[in-house]
Amino acid sequence: MDTTALHRFTADKPGHTLRECPHCALLQRVPDMKAGGAAICPRCGAVLRRQRTDPFRRPLAFAVTGLFMFAVAARMTFLVFDLSGRVNETTLESGPLELQAQGMWELAIVVFITTMFAPLAKLISLVWVLGCLQLRRAPRHLHAVFRWVELLSPWAMVEVFLLGVFVAYTKLIDLAHVEVGVAVYTLGALMLATAAADATLDHMAVWEALQRRGLTARPMNAADAPQLPVPGVRLLGCECCGLVTPAAPRCPRCGSRLHARKPDSLNRTVALLVAAMILYIPANLLPVMTIISFGSGSPSTILGGVVELADAGMWPLAILVFFASITVPVLKLIGLWLLVITTRNASSWRLRERTRIYRIVEGVGRWSMIDVFMISILTAIVRLGTLATIRPGPGVTSFCGVVIVTMFAAMIFDPRLMWDAAERRQEQRGPATMRTAQAAAR
Repeated sequence: MDTTALHRFTADKPGHTLRECPHCALLQRVPDMKAGGAAICPRCGAVLRRQRTDPFRRPLAFAVTGLFMFAVAARMTFLVFDLSGRVNETTLESGPLELQAQGMWELAIVVFITTMFAPLAKLISLVWVLGCLQLRRAPRHLHAVFRWVELLSPWAMVEVFLLGVFVAYTKLIDLAHVEVGVAVYTLGALMLATAAADATLDHMAVWEALQRRGLTARPMNAADAPQLPVPGVRLLGCECCGLVTPAAPRCPRCGSRLHARKPDSLNRTVALLVAAMILYIPANLLPVMTIISFGSGSPSTILGGVVELADAGMWPLAILVFFASITVPVLKLIGLWLLVITTRNASSWRLRERTRIYRIVEGVGRWSMIDVFMISILTAIVRLGTLATIRPGPGVTSFCGVVIVTMFAAMIFDPRLMWDAAERRQEQRGPATMRTAQAAAR
């Protein structure tokens, strides 16, 4: 951990919290701020904390609203497909069930987790933690439950699923009469409620509240959360709750394993990137779905679907799908390879910009699931035998694999290694060169 350069607010004042930047490893002290304020890492630009107004009751209210909307969406009709008097109705679970019935159980599991399990489990966990914090005596296991909120967030993809619904709807209206059910609107409300809960939640405030009330993984004392670097004591920053604490196997606050850096980050990232590149070939060459109409099948690839949207005059939607399903996976692979190669070469070239690339890659990967969700919806609703049927193709499984593998690759890559490697290279070249490189990085 870098303890040589601290943020300018390093004076020993009450209310300051020692934090390690999760993206560049700079150790710094974050002060208490007014509501709406944000602490930004001066070296890489990462947001260390955003201070929220009423960080407990507001997100609790939004999360409860989201749970109610999820319950309604799970019970109501999603889409109604009417072709020549033959009607099919779908619900939220229809997609995973139909994929499983057609033998694509691995795809069914992914769709189920990202559209139902993860959003629901995240909301339940959030309501439980924030609700229990309002009680005089709260359960001791809250720290473990709140860890699940952090872990589930990347996999709760309600907003991506809704976009997949919109794409599926535009494809269906050319085939038959399609009615949008109540579940679509309630799912939209769920998306807004979840986004509002995330926007008003102050994760650090929750962890600090748990610490103040003694609801931590183990009893903590002042030495477990130092306010200044301690000479001769190795400090580690927890990747889950952000606590900076003396080196130990596990974080005393949340119970997560502590590592100076993510174990074997570069090698594991490379392995996942190679796997993603291999999967990307069949994902684009094999059909992602087959449209059967009056007994004859018409296979469609990802690019073919984009062309169909463009031919139908839906250029904005075609561009959106092309960007999410083709451009984003390619850019993610290129971006991650760039980060890995420059880190292995200990390059100090544009460290701040490369860190920003990492944040973008980590954030946009989930949106490539649009095609997967669209196909799960079409497969579930268009089941009219030889009259009209849509079946998922082998390409969609490979494409889903690309999305999931690249998401894991972004999670496993440790951007702090870029700064570590560059600093080691500059130290070898001499102190003067190192100071010049640090100034350029800032």
